[in-house]
Amino acid sequence: MEPPDNPGGSPVEWELTVENVESALFQLYFDPVMERKNVAQKWLTQAQASAQAWQFCWALLGPDKLPEVQFFGASTLHAKISHHWSDLPTDQHESLRMQLLSHILHFSSGPKMVLTRLCVALASMALNLIPQVWSQPVADMVRAFQPQKPDSDGSSEAVQDPQAHCLALLELLTVLPEEFQSGRLAQARRTQLRGALAGEWAVVCPLLRQLLQSQDSSNQVKEKVLRCLSSWVGLDVPLGESHELVQDCFSALSNPELFDTAVETIVNAISQPDCRRYVDALVNLMPLVLGLHDQLRTAAQDGDMETSHGICRIAVAMGETHSRVLLEQVEHWQEYLALVNMILFCTGIPGHYPVSETSSSLTLTFWYTLQDDILSFEEEKQAVYLQVYRPVYFQLVDVLLHKSHYPSEEEYAAWSSDDKEQFRIYRVDISDTLMYVYEMLGAELLSNLYDRLGRQLMDPQQSAVWQDTEALLFGFQSIAETIDVNYSDVIPGLIGLIPRINISNVMLADTVMYTIGSLAEWLADHPVMLGGILPMVLQGLVKAELSVSSVSTLKRICRECRHDLSPFAQDILTMSQDVLVKKIHKSSQCMWLMQALGFLLSALPLEEILGRLHSLITPHVQQLDTLAQQEPNPTNKQSIIHILGMLSSLFTTLDINRQADSLEGAPSPRLPPSQSAQNPQVFTLIQNILSKWLDDSDVVEAVCEVFDKSVRTLLHDFGPMVAQLSEMLVQIFCAFPQASALDLARLLVHIFSGEEHHISHIKSLIVVLTSATLTIFEQGILSLKFPETTTVKAATLFFTELLPRCKDTPSLGEVLHADGKLLTETILQAVGGEAPRSLMEHFSEVLLSLNRNCPALLSQWLKETLLTPGFPSAQVSTEQKHTFRQQLLREQTHKRRVKDIVKEFSLLCRGLQGSGYSDY
Repeated sequence: MEPPDNPGGSPVEWELTVENVESALFQLYFDPVMERKNVAQKWLTQAQASAQAWQFCWALLGPDKLPEVQFFGASTLHAKISHHWSDLPTDQHESLRMQLLSHILHFSSGPKMVLTRLCVALASMALNLIPQVWSQPVADMVRAFQPQKPDSDGSSEAVQDPQAHCLALLELLTVLPEEFQSGRLAQARRTQLRGALAGEWAVVCPLLRQLLQSQDSSNQVKEKVLRCLSSWVGLDVPLGESHELVQDCFSALSNPELFDTAVETIVNAISQPDCRRYVDALVNLMPLVLGLHDQLRTAAQDGDMETSHGICRIAVAMGETHSRVLLEQVEHWQEYLALVNMILFCTGIPGHYPVSETSSSLTLTFWYTLQDDILSFEEEKQAVYLQVYRPVYFQLVDVLLHKSHYPSEEEYAAWSSDDKEQFRIYRVDISDTLMYVYEMLGAELLSNLYDRLGRQLMDPQQSAVWQDTEALLFGFQSIAETIDVNYSDVIPGLIGLIPRINISNVMLADTVMYTIGSLAEWLADHPVMLGGILPMVLQGLVKAELSVSSVSTLKRICRECRHDLSPFAQDILTMSQDVLVKKIHKSSQCMWLMQALGFLLSALPLEEILGRLHSLITPHVQQLDTLAQQEPNPTNKQSIIHILGMLSSLFTTLDINRQADSLEGAPSPRLPPSQSAQNPQVFTLIQNILSKWLDDSDVVEAVCEVFDKSVRTLLHDFGPMVAQLSEMLVQIFCAFPQASALDLARLLVHIFSGEEHHISHIKSLIVVLTSATLTIFEQGILSLKFPETTTVKAATLFFTELLPRCKDTPSLGEVLHADGKLLTETILQAVGGEAPRSLMEHFSEVLLSLNRNCPALLSQWLKETLLTPGFPSAQVSTEQKHTFRQQLLREQTHKRRVKDIVKEFSLLCRGLQGSGYSDY
């Protein structure tokens, strides 16, 4: 193939010939220049939409053509049939059907991609004609693919491989329901077609059974049969009519080549919710599912993960989809119990997830479903089921705790980071399941866990490995995290046992920390127990490997128990300051630690707060002072942001006013702002930092965050600093406008604009912010060209808010007169193809706002910009641009109508009008 003579020209200039289609395909597939590929793509899309496509597609399917060309021919046929069916005269329907069948027979031996597209095209045609015109499509298709007697010259299709014809027929039968599922159909038509296709199942089902049972059928044919059944199952064909075929599928599970496809098909077939109506069919399938247990055990012993995974999927699909129905079959209760135990075996399958087994995670939702169904029965019936299934759920707890075991430290160290992350998520799922199971098993479950933990830690004869202790604590923590355990009589004993645990192993120590954290609310009600448990948390705080668990636990204790921590405050502050200075923790954990200390300080007597606060922040303020003197560099920047972040975190939770206000009947003593964390010395220090980092948005954002948290904490007590902070915000915004400064300004306005002595500062701040914003109006227009949806949405919202105010504010009106044409031109460029089509709705809102607020100006701007040849796209004619302008200017009220006008014009600009892509 040769590229077109005019590869750089507009696609509309190419003549619509088969040769040019081939050349454009060559350009699309093989040209290294992306611009030329795009030109070819647009032209080919237009070619498909043209009336001539009904003719040239057959030439592209010629036997001498390249597979890529044949594929485009078949795809064009499908596009024409699915999107332009009404263009084809009815007297040509029959010849089209015969041509399609003939080509499918011809391509039955390949290429596969061409065969599939032709089958999809015929399926699409069938869906246009069923049932009025084509009443028995499946029977006709089966007949068309019967082996033919050879003609006298021996040229019959029968000389081709009969298996290829059989596979082609199966491909056709497979894509028919798939095309129905993916098609865009009106609801009434969809219902009609679904009924008609369900009627065809009576022809398809016996054919599939015959092929699956036949000794002559190859594995290839049988696999295609299985896939075909899966496709028809999607139409909700009744299980009552197909359960014998589904039973036949179980025989394919013993064939390794068919195993995966057979699993997929069986799971699809028995997962249809509609199957519940066919209880007898489900009961008949049960022995076949249970019959897989031996194969499952063998696979588990041999470490055959694929086989055990597949059988597990079948068992879970049966149990989970139909648990209620099968529970109600009282005469078959033993069979269902056997299935539940089979699923329990899958939950406890040997090996560590996800490294040496992948099946256990599939079962977890089953246990939720079964429990919900049991607990939904009336009380008397429920009691009977609980008698049978409570022991199973106690077994399940043992199994889940065993599955949550970490491997040995050496083995775990060898795992990939991805495997570790999957295992972490798996343990979260187990944790959720244990929490849920507690609803059924209640206090007896906690007692059970406590007794086992006590035996492990107190009995010298027990030789428990650390994983056993960790798993029991993990179980406790899972339940205590979300269930109110304050009434539980085992928690005091558990709190007494925890200090006996040797936390030399990191994973065990982590879980100990999280368990203490989960009991923080209980400790708040039983503060006498804090003395025995806090030293353990502080011991964990000095270990970098326990950073997340120890810091988060200390934060929870400081939040929940802060009113009882006064005797321990010095120890907590000393240890925290020590680990902060030694930089043991990463930045985010340092922030959590400062939040913890904010909670702690908030609850101390007022006279103590200042001294402790001063000793806490002084080292960090001193470091900040040193950094402020140095010349800016990347390392300094991170250190400055880190320290500012720590101060912000401290002020987030340091709420001395709340504590003071809670003293009933007493006056509310406040810390003088001059002595608070926001003292003038700190303010001057931050101003020094800003003088060197004013153009760095990250540092400025960190500075704004410090003041944001301070203002929110101190509220009106921040008053003496308002003037200075307003000046700083003016300095920031004029140098480098950014959102963090606006957010802080909004907070100041919200709190202080009503106070007489602050109003002048607030007014001048707003004036500066507004004028600075107006000067960047033009660059606001630039943000409309960004590809990110959020940016464009924010920019368009800005304009739709701004435009209605232009009439009343002279300065805004001047800006609109000066830059409105540029705004209009930018939007038209975006609509014409420079922006994704998903953003058109946002642009249409700006055009509507312009038309509502300055229709005469918009009319003039549209006229001037659209006069430019080739603008906003070479695809649209002068007449089409004129129509667009007229339609747009007529519409000042209906947002939906404007959106449709803009969308339609955008499609014209992109050459997609009428191509079928316009619906996507």
